[in-house]
Amino acid sequence: MKLDIIGDIHGCLEEFRELTLALGYQWESGIPIHPAGRTLAFVGDLTDRGTESVAVLNVVCRLFEEQSALYVPGNHCNKLYRYFLGNNIQKTHGLETTAAELESLPKEQYQSIRGRFLSMYEQSPLYQIADGRKLVIAHAGIRADYIGRHDSKVKTFVLYGDITGEKHADGSPVRRDWAKKYNGEPFIVYGHTPVKEPREINGTINIDTGCVFGGKLTAFRWPERETVSVPSKQRLVSEKFREFD
Repeated sequence: MKLDIIGDIHGCLEEFRELTLALGYQWESGIPIHPAGRTLAFVGDLTDRGTESVAVLNVVCRLFEEQSALYVPGNHCNKLYRYFLGNNIQKTHGLETTAAELESLPKEQYQSIRGRFLSMYEQSPLYQIADGRKLVIAHAGIRADYIGRHDSKVKTFVLYGDITGEKHADGSPVRRDWAKKYNGEPFIVYGHTPVKEPREINGTINIDTGCVFGGKLTAFRWPERETVSVPSKQRLVSEKFREFD
């Protein structure tokens, strides 16, 4: 299977469209389809903060339904899932933008996108194991000894990263640099932590290049192991990007 794995979109539809066009996909049918049969995959965090979260959801749900696209949930996806279930959650950290879009929809359209997203979320694994276990796609990454497990400890790691329980001054969680110690066989593709350039280390690559914060939207091509990026059209928020030693 030849995959094009897309980093955290966060409602940036225009950049998503430009990236898929750069990858050779065609949009004649309203969704990106590759003439050579390549498959799109998503590391999660489709929505929140950007201006076109509902449109991104519609495209990705159609790709999942019609083109067997691969999807794994991110922490923002998990929060949207709980919002759709009617759980009492705070509309913060970007969910307020998605909720405002959703709540402005006619009731039938709202119910349609709600049902389709819930179906995609519930049918998708916590992380994808692909290409004969050579490749793993996990939103915030995964430790080698967690691959094959799906318990709550692994779920927390995959959705939020290797968090310490401490908080930075801005309220964001302190995360350990798990990729620096990764020594597993499968190649891990992940996002979650915005970096200025795709970060490849120890058989892992972070492809969240902070599109919604004015960076880039990045895809990782498998098995070619190449990255393709397009520049963001959003305002640069440089403090959102993490620097590594």
